[in-house]
Amino acid sequence: MKRLYTFALFMCVSLCTWAQSSSVGSWYIYIGSQQFNTKWNWHNEVQYRNYNAAGDLEQLLLRTGIGYNLTPANNNLLLGYAYILSEPYILGTDSKRSVSEHRIFQQFITRQQFSRFYLQHRYRIEQRFIEDTDFKMRYRYFLSVNVPLTNREMVPKTIYLSAYNEIFINDTSPLYDRNRLYSALGYTINKYLRAELGFMSQILENRHREQVQIVLFNNIPFSKD
Repeated sequence: MKRLYTFALFMCVSLCTWAQSSSVGSWYIYIGSQQFNTKWNWHNEVQYRNYNAAGDLEQLLLRTGIGYNLTPANNNLLLGYAYILSEPYILGTDSKRSVSEHRIFQQFITRQQFSRFYLQHRYRIEQRFIEDTDFKMRYRYFLSVNVPLTNREMVPKTIYLSAYNEIFINDTSPLYDRNRLYSALGYTINKYLRAELGFMSQILENRHREQVQIVLFNNIPFSKD
């Protein structure tokens, strides 16, 4: 355990120092999924995205929704809402402007397990209401895999590898919006909590960006039925 803490601290300090001295951004993410019962759950999420390690806000994302399991602990349908505050730089200046977005979304998540490989597929449709911009829709497909390293399953106190790819498609030209590639080292703290330290590359139409991510997942249920 001491080696894990030392390694995690070293990685965090090293990556954040790198992000602060380069064009790499940092995303600090909290993702919660609380079960009301075996069928219904509440999704809650906060993402604090920076152009650097901290203090230079790129985007604040708040997302929530209510989900329903079609089968026990799997095949989840969810209806949700997100508020996004973006602060892009004005071209050719050091000044920024604020842009608000209200977003309604529908998604379907299904999970699979093959031996040590834990797969998740997520299909999401978004209706986007962006300040001073025409209404937009976007389609997203997300595929992730978690692979435990120190145990055969994702049990408490397990170190694991995580990776995902997510593609974003617009409903109008240009159809291609972006693609996200992510890899991370994770740790299951207990039955309900786990954390990841990872690196993501975003490939946009005419450019790409990289972000360090620190993520906390919270699945503590309201009910343990």
